Amino acid sequence: MLTFIGLGLYDERSITVEGREALAAADRAFAEFYTSRLVGTTVEELETFHGIDIEVRDRAGVEQDPEPILDAAEDEDVAFLTAGDTMISTTHVDLRLRAHERGIETRVIHGVSAQSAASGLTGLQNYRFGKATTLPFPGAHGGGDVPDSVIETVEANRERDLHTLVYLDIKVDDPTADAAGLGENERYMTADYAAELLAENWADALAVVVARAGSPEPVVAADRLSALADREFGGPLHLLVVPAEPHHLEAEALSSLAGAPAELL
Repeated sequence: MLTFIGLGLYDERSITVEGREALAAADRAFAEFYTSRLVGTTVEELETFHGIDIEVRDRAGVEQDPEPILDAAEDEDVAFLTAGDTMISTTHVDLRLRAHERGIETRVIHGVSAQSAASGLTGLQNYRFGKATTLPFPGAHGGGDVPDSVIETVEANRERDLHTLVYLDIKVDDPTADAAGLGENERYMTADYAAELLAENWADALAVVVARAGSPEPVVAADRLSALADREFGGPLHLLVVPAEPHHLEAEALSSLAGAPAELL
């Protein structure tokens, strides 16, 4: 069996009870942390807490060479670990389909996702979120500072009166990474930098920063994009929400929970 387990948002304790029990019962454990990672812990701390060795696979080791994972799952109970909620990434869906093609039974154990945390921490209603988008580092996509796809997604959601969740780029195994990362060759886009990029198109638009969701002290801050660009929000992971016109309860939540200026509500 191949069991996909979402580890939650922050550290080794963020996993569900069901996920922890499944991991304890596994014969082997693999993990990937290039789509996201737990910023409140290390692989070594995960191994100690759960009492199991974890083989971390890079992008190529999951997407191009998944055979060691699948070979193991043919004869043993194997856990595949990801930060957040498993199956959010198409990479994980592809691995599950490959397992099915080989007749390997699969199981999915969900974890808390950044998407649900963004709604819960900001007070913005989950049903009003439209299509999400990812803001890459400039140059990573071969175009300008903000890709047309990001602009089009935000604009389309605004026209439909929907909120936009903007995931911020993560670079793992990046030889150009610097002190902005948590470890060697890691780089994480910060919300102030993302706000600066987006302010080129929507300087006065209301936006909400969510930093370190799932940690004991997450940060939630709402203001104009141009104002958020001048603030610091501490260590990763960060994300941004560009809200639609907030409903009455959402406006109250943004004011009380995120310090949104009254004139923006």
